[in-house]
Amino acid sequence: MNHMEQRTATAATPRRLKIVAGSDDFGCSLKDELVTHLRSLNIEVEDLGTSKYYSIGEEVGNRVSQAAKNNDGTETRGLIACGTGAGVSIFANKFPGVYSATCLTPGDAQNARSINNCNVLAVSGMSTPTTVAVEILSKFLDTPFKSPCPASGSEPWPEEIQSFLDGSIEEMSKIGDNNNVSVVDPPCFICSLAKSRQDKDFTPVDVMPGGSMKLLRETPTSAIVRFKAGSVEPAHHHTFGHDLVVMRGSKCVWNLSKGEKYALGVGDYLFTPAGDVHRVKYFEDTEFFIKWDGHWDLFLDEDLAAANAAIERLNCFIGGMNIEIESIGSTASDQLLV
Repeated sequence: MNHMEQRTATAATPRRLKIVAGSDDFGCSLKDELVTHLRSLNIEVEDLGTSKYYSIGEEVGNRVSQAAKNNDGTETRGLIACGTGAGVSIFANKFPGVYSATCLTPGDAQNARSINNCNVLAVSGMSTPTTVAVEILSKFLDTPFKSPCPASGSEPWPEEIQSFLDGSIEEMSKIGDNNNVSVVDPPCFICSLAKSRQDKDFTPVDVMPGGSMKLLRETPTSAIVRFKAGSVEPAHHHTFGHDLVVMRGSKCVWNLSKGEKYALGVGDYLFTPAGDVHRVKYFEDTEFFIKWDGHWDLFLDEDLAAANAAIERLNCFIGGMNIEIESIGSTASDQLLV
């Protein structure tokens, strides 16, 4: 069968292939030419028309992604065009299972299909003539994954690269799938510092049962402090004001001098002014970073028994970090002088 007979046979036999096409204003003319060419080959085309490059890239990418999930027996690929071909490709690639490549030469398309199993072709309406675009499209349609291509010197891929390509599709298919990707927060320097400290590095706070601390610097002072769940800090004050950031757990702070309360969870910050009397309750094993303006000191304004009795009189309810307190310092023992 000669070349002409092959093309005639291709045009007469529908392929189990569907192309979803679209463009922005800069790629509209080229897209229309390529859609006409595809239909002359008796390939099903869904032409979404013309829109902004980010909108059309998103729509084509979404449809190709959904079709890959449905797996109804018809292979669905995408064809997108904008001024450069880059913008539409970027937006199409936001969707799982979409491998869009901007191709400016037939060799680009052949490489993209062979190496990357490209399923969305992006072309440049401003720099690619129609005749070249048709050749690019033909390579995109007819080049099998892992086949010889310009990047392989038009020779079969070596065994080690074939093996790499065999596993690449499964690996790529997991990218962007929230069920398979663990979301990891950027590491926090202070948290990393705390985790690097062994328990033996922490010194118990004698006047605060359940508490321990590791001084990081003295005058001005900074420290990492830990308290066990259920611990209570009796009412106390310091010579200097202090800032703290909660790194783990949850706590409630009552500022008795100001009649205010603060429910603190991971990431929350609190500044307590110098001399302000405050009482603390820990609901979970808690760890926080604290910094004083000067040296570290602590002056108790009540004992632990008095603190526990005062907290028991309060209606404390924690849920989703919402804490309801009926009253603060409502008895004589709570009216503490600074």
